[in-house]
Amino acid sequence: MKIGFIGLGNVGGKLAGSLLRNNFNLIVRDLNRELARPFLDQGAGWAESPAQMARDVDVIITCLPSPAACTEVMEGADGILDGLSMGKIWLEMSTTDEAEVKRLGEKVTAKGAMPLDTPVSGGCHRAATGNIAIFAGGERQAFEQVLPVLTAMGRRILHTGRLGSASMLKVMTNYLATANLLTLCEALVTSKLAGMDLNTTYEAIRISSGNSFVHETESQVILNGSRDINFTMDLVIKDVGLFNTVAERAGLALEIAPLLVDIFKDGEKRYGSREWSPNIIKRLEEQAGIEILAPGFPAEMVDDEPEAPGYEVIPKGKS
Repeated sequence: MKIGFIGLGNVGGKLAGSLLRNNFNLIVRDLNRELARPFLDQGAGWAESPAQMARDVDVIITCLPSPAACTEVMEGADGILDGLSMGKIWLEMSTTDEAEVKRLGEKVTAKGAMPLDTPVSGGCHRAATGNIAIFAGGERQAFEQVLPVLTAMGRRILHTGRLGSASMLKVMTNYLATANLLTLCEALVTSKLAGMDLNTTYEAIRISSGNSFVHETESQVILNGSRDINFTMDLVIKDVGLFNTVAERAGLALEIAPLLVDIFKDGEKRYGSREWSPNIIKRLEEQAGIEILAPGFPAEMVDDEPEAPGYEVIPKGKS
């Protein structure tokens, strides 16, 4: 099976690396050709255009920073749609809008190809080791065809139902993670002001009902001071905004999601769009006149689980 991969950024580069490490026949492309250099040096091919890649591969993957970027790669001049044909499969691994992936999916289907939205969750450090989770929305037949590809990139693979369902669940989980990050920022700053030792505070949260994946990852890089979680403020605003749009389409007026967006828009205004998202804590640090730092925490997260074969997760009650 020949795989094409477009988008070699923070997440995409690591996912493509897992495919190469697992001996897939891989062709890559990115607007920044330098990002492709390590893959080319290890034997991957290069596509001169998205259309050419789509003609040459069995499965084409996009992992891009925004719905607009994916629309351009799919529908622009020499785009993927120009090269798709019967039996090919498109995997949209970007975090994108449910409605947009369904719109593009109709165009893919019209070419005789099969679309799946397959976003990932779990952090860049788990993408690097092939231990990340992958949601997959679309026809079961297409899902089963590409399951060996998905299990090479991820540990836990969940078929979520119709096309677009994976994208909806992805932005929902990013919304939950964002809410958790902001509450952790408030908890850490408040604890410091109350005179608590921050190493002890970290452990108190970790062993308690307040623990979470976000605490065990983002709190560590906050306390280190690097704040490097490979995720930026503009991406938080995009993802939580997409979740809020899902709710609005369903006729539900959310209270918390718009507040999260406002907080991060303020952070973006103060620190820049490409500032690491955990540095949203600086708003509170500046207000309080303190720094939230503690010894013994890593500058970036490294997955300490060994790479293991991926598998399909069966939802509880559906086995």
